[in-house]
Amino acid sequence: MDPITFSDNSPLQRVDPEIHNLIREKKRQFCGIELSPSDIFTSFTVNEALSYALTNKNSNDVPSNHSCYGGSQLIDAFKDLGGTRALQAFGLDPACWGVIIQAYSSSPAKVATYTAFLEPHSRIMGLNLPSGPLLIHGYDISGSKKIYFESLPFDIDPSTSYIDYDKLKEKALDFCPDLIICGSSTYPRDWDYARFHSIANNCSALLLCDMANISGLVAAKEAKNPFEFCDVITTTTTESSRALMAGMIFYRKCHPALYDFEDKTAVFPSLQCGLQIHQIGVLAVSLKQAMSPQFKPYAKQVKANAVALGNYLMRKGYKLVTGGTDNHLVLWDLRPLRLTGNKVKKLCNRCGITLSKNAVFGYSSVKEPRGVLVGTHAMTCRGLVEKDFEQIGEFLHRAVTITSTIQKQHGKRKRMKDFDKGLDNNEDIKALKVDVEKFSLLH
Repeated sequence: MDPITFSDNSPLQRVDPEIHNLIREKKRQFCGIELSPSDIFTSFTVNEALSYALTNKNSNDVPSNHSCYGGSQLIDAFKDLGGTRALQAFGLDPACWGVIIQAYSSSPAKVATYTAFLEPHSRIMGLNLPSGPLLIHGYDISGSKKIYFESLPFDIDPSTSYIDYDKLKEKALDFCPDLIICGSSTYPRDWDYARFHSIANNCSALLLCDMANISGLVAAKEAKNPFEFCDVITTTTTESSRALMAGMIFYRKCHPALYDFEDKTAVFPSLQCGLQIHQIGVLAVSLKQAMSPQFKPYAKQVKANAVALGNYLMRKGYKLVTGGTDNHLVLWDLRPLRLTGNKVKKLCNRCGITLSKNAVFGYSSVKEPRGVLVGTHAMTCRGLVEKDFEQIGEFLHRAVTITSTIQKQHGKRKRMKDFDKGLDNNEDIKALKVDVEKFSLLH
């Protein structure tokens, strides 16, 4: 065997067989059912763009004529094209809206917004963690005093599982936040942005929308439009736009606090220096795809599949949070079954079904969540329609039935190690795994 040098262009299997053997992710994905809401199948075009020489170039986030890196002549063109497409994808007037596409992901995009407009110990309000926001929305998971900002969460009405806007207004008027955040990774209903706007105005707060999970639906006009009422919108591009992880910040130029957003250097150099130009290039590709005639039917199918799955589970007698969905999410309440999301997720993994354990509104334990969260983006990318998601619903029904049986036999004391004993050499799990794989390989 020839010696391997740093200039060697041999395939990965030869250069690093250990890593090659570990990268079995493609087989796992296509032999199973991907239902995690944050997972997606990127398009062939996105994958092709990601493999280009953009990955070789380093740059910082300044105009190329000021950059310390040579060979940066094309960087500005990539940024300009990506920004233009971002505004076009959401139907925004560049005279009224600006966009920053350099953030690595949605979380740094939100931190950049905080950094630009909030002083130390400013007050923010976001959805309470057990109700499904990102941690970066201000929830203090440790219970310790906030180092940077003071946070007061608002809640879901446990009797309806919908946002309690009256309680939110009461809290906001009492707390007087500087920033209110709407958006969630698990809320299966549309957001009343007009109501949020009114509440924010009453307490002179900025209104930020985190639309990371529904950005594709917003672009396709299959979800309510946050741009009508919000001051700042942050998003990632992976969940619903079929791109790799990247973050964007949209800001309303006519707002007195926002007109000079880019001059506040919120992203560069305060949070990040190196510009991931390959990420921006792929982002631009995905935004062009989101403006294609084929994208809206895809987004409509995403919602239709979620409704079909939710209706099937409810016909089986299962309880869904809010009794259905307006988007791509189905939040399944397992409390009537006396099961935890940990157990259902673990058993589904054994069967080739990927989903997320999740807290349900009204039961605040994050360590032992009493629900599972299902999303329809990934499998819709593979061409599945309503009847296919009804079959997926049947697989999920079988999975929770097996989980209940194992819990009765092995998990009476609710210890996971007792439950785990029933997973090994279980014929029902083996049979379900075979059926899931057969179904997946046909799609």
